Amino acid sequence: MIERHNLVVALLMKENRATVAELAAATGASEMTIRRDLEVLESRGALRRVRGGAVSNLPGGVEPPYAIRAMSGAQSKERLARTVVALLTDGETVALDTGTTAVAVAHAMAARQLTVAPLSLHATFTLSGHPGIRLLMPGGQVRPEELSFYGHTPVQTFKDLCFDTFILGCCGIDPVQGATAYNLDDVQVKRAAVAAAQRVILVATADKLGRAALGRICSVDQITLIVTDAPDGSPVVKELRDRGVEVVHPPEE
Repeated sequence: MIERHNLVVALLMKENRATVAELAAATGASEMTIRRDLEVLESRGALRRVRGGAVSNLPGGVEPPYAIRAMSGAQSKERLARTVVALLTDGETVALDTGTTAVAVAHAMAARQLTVAPLSLHATFTLSGHPGIRLLMPGGQVRPEELSFYGHTPVQTFKDLCFDTFILGCCGIDPVQGATAYNLDDVQVKRAAVAAAQRVILVATADKLGRAALGRICSVDQITLIVTDAPDGSPVVKELRDRGVEVVHPPEE
């Protein structure tokens, strides 16, 4: 079901509009199933149902809703998360970014001894209750659905503190444009966290490489290493390495 939902959303983002019959043919599902899918996806903000089909609610340059992103690539995010957490040393102070991949990292941190400043309540809820995790809340206003902190308070928090590591998520990572994100409020907090950390580990699924969103977080020169499941021989990975960035891949399973 999750893969079908992702395919429906991807098709609508590409074509903007599709009929129930077209979506059924593309997914191999029945038209009745597609109608149920459209109802669910509309409730999550991914599309708007119209007579006979649906239109996309996700124009280019706009971040897909959190609920939609959370359905995508769970296994890949878990593998990336385990790889990232293996790079941490017990006792470290860690700032943890927003987003669905960061939540996977929070799950992977559960058995570790770390001081963690999460940039979202999603990650906070995941980390709470684990005896080895000491939570440090950056505060500020909370963006609906994404539940990320933004505004002066978290920016000032990161100006006042020093972290061993910032685990950075992004909407895109490009060798020239650097790490980018759609929401400009989030960008300001991420920039402050980058500046507060001795090293920056960027974690990105393969679809983020070579992509650039509206707001620039940092250049590739400010990134210590990148953990990604993009193919090792891809042109973007090669160019990142040529620019001096270490690229790490999850071990084969």
